[in-house]
Amino acid sequence: MHKNNNRFNRIDEELKKEISNIISFELKNPNVTGLISVTKAKVTPDLKYAKVYVSILNSKNIKETLANLKKSSGFIRSELAKRINLRITPEIIFELDDSLEYGAKIDSILKEIGFGKDNK
Repeated sequence: MHKNNNRFNRIDEELKKEISNIISFELKNPNVTGLISVTKAKVTPDLKYAKVYVSILNSKNIKETLANLKKSSGFIRSELAKRINLRITPEIIFELDDSLEYGAKIDSILKEIGFGKDNK
């Protein structure tokens, strides 16, 4: 079980890295705007699906960008198949990870009430 866990962690990390590269350099969808970072990837035990969490900053429309990312998942998956040697290339399910956005919001609220990083 433990060995397997390491394998899944390696696959998760590899997926995260490659999907990030594909989105940054290969994806030519003009409706995917802003800075997109892949924050986490998690494969299911049967390797059929991978949940990929992305954070989207400076996008014109986050919902639209996420929807277009989902539409591009077939292309991303086929690129992934060329780069990662897995028997099954998982189907990609994109989820929005708004923890960075949430963190920025908390920071700005704290600054407003005088608890910013500058104040000690």
